Amino acid sequence: MLTIIDFLPAQLDGIVAICRAENWPSYIEDDRKTLGALTAPGIKTVVALEDGEVAGFATAGSDGAIQAYLILIGVAAAHRRKGIGKRLVEEVFARTGATRIDLISTEGADAFYASFAHFARPGFRLYPQMTPRRSGLA
Repeated sequence: MLTIIDFLPAQLDGIVAICRAENWPSYIEDDRKTLGALTAPGIKTVVALEDGEVAGFATAGSDGAIQAYLILIGVAAAHRRKGIGKRLVEEVFARTGATRIDLISTEGADAFYASFAHFARPGFRLYPQMTPRRSGLA
């Protein structure tokens, strides 16, 4: 049975495992930083649990009224093609109170995001250094 709940620190290992499988180094290098990123003020992280196991998660930053930004969404390979990603996006909308969500990189998931009511715009990811340290990675 699938349930979606607000993130609890006990689920950190499951989220890090998904990030490791996706090779998202920013979220696997330091558990303290990852926990901080998932729980910072203005951040909403939701977790999909299937039979108690972390099946996926989504993190968004939001102003709580209009705008949200989908920071990261991941579904474990064994749990894909079950509608979990769609449910996670719907839950982020509901729990942030946002009327719109922006994202900048789909990393090959264009068809998934295009299945939602949307319009596409180009975007940029900015870094404090002159060149990105890991171009294209979360």
